[in-house]
Amino acid sequence: MKSAKCENNEYYRQQNLPFEKFAAFGSESLTDSELLAILLRTGTKGMSARELGERVLSQTARYGNGLLGLYHISVKDLQKIEGIGEVKAVQLKAIAEFAKRMARAKAKNGLSFHDPYSVADYYMERFRHESVEHILLLLLDSGYHLIGEEILSKGTVNASLLSPREVFIQAFRNGAAGIMLLHNHPGGNPVPSENDLLVTERIGQTGALADIPLIDHIILGDNNYFSFKESKLLTDMSESADRKG
Repeated sequence: MKSAKCENNEYYRQQNLPFEKFAAFGSESLTDSELLAILLRTGTKGMSARELGERVLSQTARYGNGLLGLYHISVKDLQKIEGIGEVKAVQLKAIAEFAKRMARAKAKNGLSFHDPYSVADYYMERFRHESVEHILLLLLDSGYHLIGEEILSKGTVNASLLSPREVFIQAFRNGAAGIMLLHNHPGGNPVPSENDLLVTERIGQTGALADIPLIDHIILGDNNYFSFKESKLLTDMSESADRKG
């Protein structure tokens, strides 16, 4: 038997009353389309705001699950949806950006460059929406505080394109005591490729010679990550280089 609360919840849904449902049961009770309905405020001829929200979600589904698709779809493509003009399209894109910034602000509270998980959590939202690989250089002082960051590459992370010279010019220029590499895998699987391994080994060896150690190389996937530090691969690479030396 359904509780009175469930029955009332269903009543608000059937009556297309997301605002009233929010007031009665709180934001957690609303579906994604009902949340959009409150933000869109009005529907179009023969279509409620909630139904318009459902139509938006059906069109953005090709770009990502649920509300995530709003980040990737363009304003132009949003305007192709019946009932979505320029103003509503811009509002929807602003919502996506707002959500992204809130997620980064929340993650920043726990950010520690001693902890690979917190680093991955902080940068995940920044790179999870990118369709190509980006490699980011993080420059740290002796206390593991961030003093700068530089995008080194966009596209495939290729050892022949990423020069240790470029990395350490930035490190010396900023007075870094240590560096971290971070990049995303758009396919979602953070397992390192052969190129990732080669890049990490070369940068790590150069860092040891320059007395600016490579502290970690973190690969971001879809809500997961791979840390060379956590996996002990950095240690193995260093020991292998010592044996060769």
